Amino acid sequence: MLIAVVTALGAGLSFAAGGVLQQHAASTRPEREALSFRLILDLARQRIWLLGIGFAFLSYALEGVALSFGPLVLVQPLIVTELLFALPISVRWRGMHMSWREWLGTVSVGGGLALGLICAAPGAGRPQAAIGQWVIALSVAAGATLVAVSVGRRRHGPLRSSMYALAAAFVFGSQAALFKAAVARFELGIAPAFESWELYAMSAAAIVGLLLVQSAYESGPLATSMPVVDAVDPTVAIVFGILLFHEHIRTGSWLVGIVVAIAMLLTGIFLLDTSPVIQCLQRAERQQRAGPAQLSPSTPPPQGREPKLA
Repeated sequence: MLIAVVTALGAGLSFAAGGVLQQHAASTRPEREALSFRLILDLARQRIWLLGIGFAFLSYALEGVALSFGPLVLVQPLIVTELLFALPISVRWRGMHMSWREWLGTVSVGGGLALGLICAAPGAGRPQAAIGQWVIALSVAAGATLVAVSVGRRRHGPLRSSMYALAAAFVFGSQAALFKAAVARFELGIAPAFESWELYAMSAAAIVGLLLVQSAYESGPLATSMPVVDAVDPTVAIVFGILLFHEHIRTGSWLVGIVVAIAMLLTGIFLLDTSPVIQCLQRAERQQRAGPAQLSPSTPPPQGREPKLA
């Protein structure tokens, strides 16, 4: 159990480091590259982004070790501590400080996600699902993804980043379900695994999800994207598990905890998306990307009690 706790916390810290580095690199790219594979190609030339991807792979390895020594209900809540690492680091990197609003939003998202996972405690189900069920579930997820992208393209600032992150979360949640099905195929042998459509659909989802999350990182500060992904990704995966694999979650009095958890998640995301610090970070990143001379005159500089660059 001690190994599970230590490696889960290590995975959370590694996820945080990877997210901070990837967002820092993506925030320097022009806004026109959002939702374009040119964004990924350009980022792949930056060492800091590649280092962030390396941390992401390390975190998955640590998560695998943690899950081999401890239950999911213990490991997942510990991994979401990445928010408590990533957001303060990303804000401080820009020479700013988090106020009570940002800390409350961060703790609310992380605590809500942990509480939701503990109360739901998804149980095991069947390893496969009928193709008709897959078509319906993936079509709904794809539709939700397109809606989120469409709304994001019509917005600016933190909301655009959050909507792109929401789209990425729908894709990542679907990818998790496809990954579960692909692993079950591998248990039948190498040939059945590579003959299955789930493996290739999972790979395609991974590519699309990478593009969407990097577009979210490019469009706004980490605090506007990471909490959304962390909250929606496991939620979508759990819904897929219930509908496709007949997994079950706790009911009865546990539902009260789940409702409280959802309220905490939504409250935290709202506090972060409307935070003056996050708005200031958005302007700082836009100014860094465009240069002081190209900054729109309609964009007011930080003033009054709003956080200022150090």
